[in-house]
Amino acid sequence: MSFLNNHKKVERNATLLLVLSLGVVSIGGIVEIAPLFYLDNTIEKVEGMRPYTPLELAGRNIYVREGCYTCHSQMIRPLRDEVERYGHYSLAVESIYDHPFQWGSKRTGPDLARVGARYSDEWHVDHLKDPRSVVPESIMPGYGFLLETPLKPEQSRDMLVANMRVGVPYTTEMIESAVSDFKVQVDPDGDWEEMVERYPKAQVRNFDGQEGLTEMDALVAYLQMLGTLVDFSTFQADASR
Repeated sequence: MSFLNNHKKVERNATLLLVLSLGVVSIGGIVEIAPLFYLDNTIEKVEGMRPYTPLELAGRNIYVREGCYTCHSQMIRPLRDEVERYGHYSLAVESIYDHPFQWGSKRTGPDLARVGARYSDEWHVDHLKDPRSVVPESIMPGYGFLLETPLKPEQSRDMLVANMRVGVPYTTEMIESAVSDFKVQVDPDGDWEEMVERYPKAQVRNFDGQEGLTEMDALVAYLQMLGTLVDFSTFQADASR
């Protein structure tokens, strides 16, 4: 009873309750975080991961700008129902170049971590223009204006520099070639071989199906690469982690 009486004192004293709560949260946080500083590597390296191409990075910025992450997570949990529906569970390394990452638990729409190559470019364009034309029950707003909004390739260099400053390993060559790489990814008749050498598995084509570079090109390019870089048919998790 004495313990319960003392606990009542804590519950009735807001300041004391706040201090003790902060103490408990701090201890729990230290226990979880401190061991990570003593590990050689907390993220398993996986073959295939690379920084985004300039066009994909522009598409990701549009994805974040339009708030797509508020309805679509990009994190498949290692649970049977999620793996069977969406594919292999998400690896930490898949978000290593994301600033900010697109994890989450809010799914008004499906998880998009493995959406790349599941649908055609035409499907994505139609879905973004008029979601209910392909998914009748969708409550997603339309983004047809992306087809009418041109992109400025000249800004791609600044995007790469900004990401390099927060740790993304863009090289001097990648930054110097940013504008040309940006343009050539939507030009299958162009000299895109060197761009693909810099960014393996980069997809090259006219993503929105119309002339000119638009925000739709960039967003579809980003969606089509999600989950395609790691070959999960040969991937084996490191059991020591």
